[in-house]
Amino acid sequence: MTSVMGLLEERETAARARAEVLREESERILAELADAEAVLERRVIARAELAEALAAPTTDVPEPVEPAKTQAAPVAGSVVPPWREGMNGDALAADYRRIVELVTDETAGGEGISAKELAVRLGLEAVPAKVEGVRSKARRLAGRGWLEALPTGRFTPRPSTATARPSAAPASGGPGGGS
Repeated sequence: MTSVMGLLEERETAARARAEVLREESERILAELADAEAVLERRVIARAELAEALAAPTTDVPEPVEPAKTQAAPVAGSVVPPWREGMNGDALAADYRRIVELVTDETAGGEGISAKELAVRLGLEAVPAKVEGVRSKARRLAGRGWLEALPTGRFTPRPSTATARPSAAPASGGPGGGS
């Protein structure tokens, strides 16, 4: 005859196995969600680009325009341009601009800010889907030079070119550190 303790251990083992299966399934679903959101973002961008192209005038003689005055404000879903000297947040869509502002305002002693902290400060729920959406946008900003992504997964403001060069030389410290 089986003991009560043995029955409880069997049930605990089955529950533990079920929890592990569900944990793995949730990780797979989160990865699929991130992929689907990336596809959605590309589709939104494509639709916006097509609408812009179709709305362009079709005259043979282009009208002279000044680039600064005709530059349209970015819209949600627009492409993040690579950062260049003299650019400011006005070149970014509102959600990207807000992320750059939050990271820039963060003064945590150079530790940066996590995607979860960004999501909360943006007024979003701290659920994985929202956090991963913010992380994706912050990574895109880092990839295009607007922010710096640390190996810890946190984000810091882009190092200024004026301050980055002098501090970079002493940081190497050892012989053979220069090129």
